[in-house]
Amino acid sequence: MRPSKAERQSKILSELEHMPSLRVADLAQRLSVSTETIRRDLDEMTERGELNRTYGGAIRPAAEEPVVSVRHSLFVEERQRIARAVIPLIHDAKVLMIGSGATTVHLARRIAVEMKNITVITHSFGAATVLSINPTIRVVLAPGDYHATEGATVGAHTVEFFGRFHADVALIGASGLGPTGPSDALIDVATVYSAMCRSAARRIVVADHSKHGQIFAAVYATWPMIDTLVSDLPPERDLAEVLRRSGVGIQLAP
Repeated sequence: MRPSKAERQSKILSELEHMPSLRVADLAQRLSVSTETIRRDLDEMTERGELNRTYGGAIRPAAEEPVVSVRHSLFVEERQRIARAVIPLIHDAKVLMIGSGATTVHLARRIAVEMKNITVITHSFGAATVLSINPTIRVVLAPGDYHATEGATVGAHTVEFFGRFHADVALIGASGLGPTGPSDALIDVATVYSAMCRSAARRIVVADHSKHGQIFAAVYATWPMIDTLVSDLPPERDLAEVLRRSGVGIQLAP
C-alpha cells in the first residue's frame, strides 16, 4: 500500500535528518509515487517552513546548514563543475585568497592541478591541505581560533591577518545568495569573508544553485562589491535582476 500524504511528508522530514539534500526522483522511487506528487509535497512543506526547495529537490531549512564535513558530500558534481569554470577567470592571478567551505575546497583542488607559481592565503585547513600537493604553490595559513565544524580559523586575529595583505582575487563561498548580497550562516566566518573582500582587487563568489535566494544571518558583502558569481545554474529572475543592476557578472559552469 502506498503511503498517505502525511506518511510521505513525515518520511521526507526523517530523511532530511540524515541526508541534508534530497532529490525528487530518488524520493519518488523510494516512496512509490510520481515525481509530480513529490513536488507537490515539497512545495507544501516549503510553505510551512519545514524545508527549502531547490532545483530538482529540497534541502534543510536555511538556519540549519550542515557542517562542512557533511557539505562535502552534497552537490559534488556541481561543485566540481564550478571549480573548473573558475580557473579561466583567475589564470593571470599571482596572489589568491580562498575562504572556507565545501565549494572552495573543490576549487583549491583544481587550482593545485592547473596553476603554479602562485601564493594562496587562506583560513581553510581543507583548502591548505589539497593545495599542498603542488610544490610550486606557496600556502599562507591565517592564524586564529579554530572553528571545528567549519574547518577554518576565525576571530580577531584572522581578520587582522587578512588586512595585512593584498590579493589579486578573493574566492569566497556563501551559505546564501539573497537580495542584498551573499551571506553566511556563521557570523564569525562572514566577518573573515568581509576582510578578504576588502583586501582583494577582484572578488568572486562560488556557490551552487541550492544557495540561490537563500538568506542567512550574516551578509558579508553587498552585491556591488562582488565582481563575479560562478554557479552551476542561472539565478531565478529576481536575483538575476539584482545582480544585473549591481554589475555582477554571472559565469555558469558548463
